[in-house]
Amino acid sequence: MNRRLFIREREKIFSGFLTVVILMLMLQVKAQTKPWPVPPQAQELKNPFPVSTANVEEGKSLYKLNCVPCHGDKGKGDGPASAALSPKPADHTSAMMLKETDGSLFYKISEGHTPMPAYKAALTEKQRWELVDYVRTLHKAGKK
Repeated sequence: MNRRLFIREREKIFSGFLTVVILMLMLQVKAQTKPWPVPPQAQELKNPFPVSTANVEEGKSLYKLNCVPCHGDKGKGDGPASAALSPKPADHTSAMMLKETDGSLFYKISEGHTPMPAYKAALTEKQRWELVDYVRTLHKAGKK
C-alpha cells in the first residue's frame, strides 16, 4: 500500500513539473529583440586595453560569475534565471551581437538595462573591457 501511495505522489509531482515546463515553453519569449539605445559617444568608445589571451580568460571568469545565470554558459540567453526575465537576455552568439561596437557592449555592461544590472560600480573599467573581449569569442563558439 505504501508503495502505491509513493508512486501516486511521484506521478503527481511529475505531472506538476511537466505542466510548469509546458507553460514555460508556451510563454517563452525570444531573446531580446527590441533595440537598446546607446548614446553615439558611447558607441564610438575604443577598448584602451589590448586584447590578449589573458584578458579574454579574465573576461571568461567574470562572465561565469556575473553573466551565466541569465545569458547561459555558452551565451545563448538561456541561463537558469532567463525563464523568469522579461525581456529575455540577449544571445551573445547571434549575428546581432556582431553588429554591436565594442563601445556599445561596454556601455551596456556598465549601465545595465532592466532586467540586466549595471556593473559600473561592481566591476573595474578593465574588467568590463575584459567582458567585452570574452563576449566577442562567443559568436565563434556558437557556430561550432
